[in-house]
Amino acid sequence: MVFQEERITEIGKKLHQAGMKLTPQRRATVSTLLEYQAKHLSAEELFTLIKQEEPEIGLATVYRTLDLLTELRIADRVTFEDGVARYDLRCENQQHFHHHLLCSVCGKVEEIHEDLLVEVEQEVLHKYGFKVQDHRLTFHGVCSSCSENTKQSEHGD
Repeated sequence: MVFQEERITEIGKKLHQAGMKLTPQRRATVSTLLEYQAKHLSAEELFTLIKQEEPEIGLATVYRTLDLLTELRIADRVTFEDGVARYDLRCENQQHFHHHLLCSVCGKVEEIHEDLLVEVEQEVLHKYGFKVQDHRLTFHGVCSSCSENTKQSEHGD
C-alpha cells in the first residue's frame, strides 16, 4: 500500500508539471490501474471497478484520464489478440515501454521489464539514421504452464 501511495504521489507530480491536477477521478483511475496492473484492463473494465468505489464517475472521464496518462507517457495503450485497447502503467524511470509474453493457448500475459532491444535500437540508428524513441514488443507463444500441460497429456499422465 505504501508503494501504491508513492506511485500515486509521483504521478500527481507528473500531472502537476504538465499543468494538470490529480483530481479524485484521476486518482481513482491511477489507483485502480496500480491495483490491477497485472491484468491489463480495458477502459470499460477499469470503469466498472472504479464505479464500485466512486459511483459518480463517468465512462467518458475514465477515457479522458487514460488519454491524458497515455499522452504524458505515464501509461501505455496496448492491444493483444482480442483487439481491445488495454492500459498499462509505465514503471518508474522506464525509458521504454516494457515487453509482453502472450500465451496463445490460455491468453495469459506476462511482462518483461528488461529492455531487450538496446542493441537493435543502436543498429537501427547506425544503419538507417533513425533514433528510436519507443518500441512495443509482444512475443506470441506458449507459456510454461501450458507447455507443461501439453507434455503431461502427451505422456498420458
